[in-house]
Amino acid sequence: MHRPDRSIVLVGMMGSGKSTIGRRLAAAVDLPFSDADAEIEKAAGCTVSEIFERYGEDAFRDGERKVIARLLAGRPLVLATGGGAFLDEETRARIKRGAISIWLKADIELLINRVMRKDTRPLLKRGDPREVMETLAREREPIYAQADITALSDDGPHDVVVGRIVAALEARLAGGRE
Repeated sequence: MHRPDRSIVLVGMMGSGKSTIGRRLAAAVDLPFSDADAEIEKAAGCTVSEIFERYGEDAFRDGERKVIARLLAGRPLVLATGGGAFLDEETRARIKRGAISIWLKADIELLINRVMRKDTRPLLKRGDPREVMETLAREREPIYAQADITALSDDGPHDVVVGRIVAALEARLAGGRE
């Protein structure tokens, strides 16, 4: 596959593999990789959890919007976004205009198993993690479905998921829709 001339943005629920798969995808398509949450933490000088605790979700979302805008204004890259980033209308419109969006869709059981491995998810501290995840999935999936490409993220090897994405990107590029 030739190097895309626009960014590739991974969207989806926390635990869907956006960062892990994003790094491998970036290598496969010869683009740099960036993780929006890591960039937000670098800009803020504290963790995502600390931003939520100190300033609240609205402040985090504002910073997230600005960081993603900055990253997408630069040279093409593979960008892993936080689970709520694509919900923001301004961010979603910016992604639609200048990038190819890919929804990493995963089964709720897999997502729950993955996110429960770490205690770093601020949204899961608001009640029963399973109920929170199920509610978030119901609310977010119709918006994630607006992504240009949907790729199944399952419990198999990450390289298989990357292969699915590369095949979908090649088909999209061959169709002249980039």
